[in-house]
Amino acid sequence: MPEENNNAAREITYREAVREAMQLAMRSDESVFLMGEDVGVYGGAFGVSRGMVEEFGEERVVDTPLSEAGFTGLGVGAALVGMRPIIEVQFSDFITHCMDQLVNQAAKLRYMFGGEASVPLVVRTPGGAGTGAAAQHSQSLEAWFIHVPGLKVIMPSTPYDAKGMLLAALKDPNPVIVYEHKLLYNQKGNVPEGEYTVPLGEAHVSREGEDVTIASAGYVHGYALEAAEALAESGIECEVVDLRSLSPMDDARVAESIEKTGRLVVVEEDVKTAGWGAELVSRIVEGESFYALDRAPARVAGADVPIPYNKNLEAHIRPSPEKVVAAVKSLVNEKVGVYS
Repeated sequence: MPEENNNAAREITYREAVREAMQLAMRSDESVFLMGEDVGVYGGAFGVSRGMVEEFGEERVVDTPLSEAGFTGLGVGAALVGMRPIIEVQFSDFITHCMDQLVNQAAKLRYMFGGEASVPLVVRTPGGAGTGAAAQHSQSLEAWFIHVPGLKVIMPSTPYDAKGMLLAALKDPNPVIVYEHKLLYNQKGNVPEGEYTVPLGEAHVSREGEDVTIASAGYVHGYALEAAEALAESGIECEVVDLRSLSPMDDARVAESIEKTGRLVVVEEDVKTAGWGAELVSRIVEGESFYALDRAPARVAGADVPIPYNKNLEAHIRPSPEKVVAAVKSLVNEKVGVYS
């Protein structure tokens, strides 16, 4: 966690940090408003906006019909005329209904109007598995959007970053998609009171080490830290890099770490095929960092299958600290070019 404002920090949940960011933005800027399914009276599917309609009213905390494409289009239009909408897509799986508005409209309009128009739209959406919500409510689709020029994609892993990055996103003239993992909402961390921002596109070193670099983002960043703690007992010191932002991606910070460790393990929750980890590894081996690598990089990712409902099967196909430990040990112990 960055050091600034730590004196004013208190421990709150990730959910409370997100809510606090929205409240601060809405109190200071009347152009900011929230809309989505059940965000008003119900307080959001995961309780993130609880109490906000009582403070800001139904015109700024707007319950929408079950039409993701409709209210996302409304958000794009509102952003074009000077508002700063926050859209909550109840489960990130439902963002598939918003593809035309996000990919063909929000991501393109600033470019197509020669910079004369901007779309300061923020889309918040809970993603990821681990809740037993099955295949249609547990996906990690963030890699789809980093493929689209014009969209920014962030994935905060701590309450501190959740608040600071959301406030930064609300000041950005571009559309930003914020992936909030469902399992993070109850996690607590130190968060300063008042406004602060965490720059988008900057990775953060959460743990320093000399032997292996572990790059991760979102909820599985906790797995990376847990694995690093276990590996330290075996004398293997891992440097853990939290990407925080997938587009833009701070691969330069990862490359800097590899210059020190010579080894890279990427930990991501989305499926391995064409996941964001593949993009990160490609950038590393395309650049000068390739020559700093002592071993081929390894990836710990979700299996290429729909997310099972059965909790044992769900756990089996997801990343875990144990899988990260195994990947790190394979790089430390195996001969060059020999991996399971």
